[in-house]
Amino acid sequence: MADLITVEDPDDPRLRDYTGLTDVELRRKREPAEGLFIAEGEKVIRRAKEAGYEMRSMLLSAKWVDVMRDVIDELPAPVYAVSPELAERVTGYHVHRGALASMQRKPLPTAADLLRRTRRVVIMESVNDHTNIGAIFRSAAALGMDAVLLSPDCADPLYRRSVKVSMGAVFSVPYARLDSWPKGLESVREAGFTLLALTPDEKARPLDEAAPHTMDRVALMLGAEGDGLSTQALVAADEWVRIPMSHGVDSLNVGAAAAVAFYAVATGRPQA
Repeated sequence: MADLITVEDPDDPRLRDYTGLTDVELRRKREPAEGLFIAEGEKVIRRAKEAGYEMRSMLLSAKWVDVMRDVIDELPAPVYAVSPELAERVTGYHVHRGALASMQRKPLPTAADLLRRTRRVVIMESVNDHTNIGAIFRSAAALGMDAVLLSPDCADPLYRRSVKVSMGAVFSVPYARLDSWPKGLESVREAGFTLLALTPDEKARPLDEAAPHTMDRVALMLGAEGDGLSTQALVAADEWVRIPMSHGVDSLNVGAAAAVAFYAVATGRPQA
């Protein structure tokens, strides 16, 4: 059973995992280096625990202690009970969900490991918006994609905002980073995957015509919001595909486009 510890000093070193959560640059460097990530909210904390992530500690406001009692009773890790005001001073924002947990990261699999045991893969290039990362992982989990590969410069899927937006789906879809870009795409092709580049370019083939759900192994490539896939990535692809648009709309947010494309890749044709 975890110890329930009341903390009243925002500078208490035991709360170090939770300090400055709104400082994106600091957390982006610090969390992977220290092997931790932050889960926010009851559902996300429970899903992280169910996915086998080890808990380092929890930070709870008083009203959440009873809600999380079953989790607390199973934990060897400390649980810090704080006031909402102190939580805000430590983290830098109003923790309206009232529950945070510091979780231990797991070693990432290699891209080769994932490619050996998957058939429907998402590849992201330079996606650095944490909201988009979370939305894409949530859609990938919901729509039957097997794994995600990230270019070396993609944002961290375990950053707090990504985890929160995905509602914990980042824990259920395995992911890895490619060691180089775009050279790493060649290893995906060598593993037997067809590389499909999602782009609004008129030269691209409509997804319903390409029928990716009939292909044996598919890797769907997605670019960052606005810029899309780089020229190098487009050149490396086996085929360009697009979502048919109506009413003069030329493109979708990458998170929305990903959901439509995942449906086409994993199960069937998108609706024009």
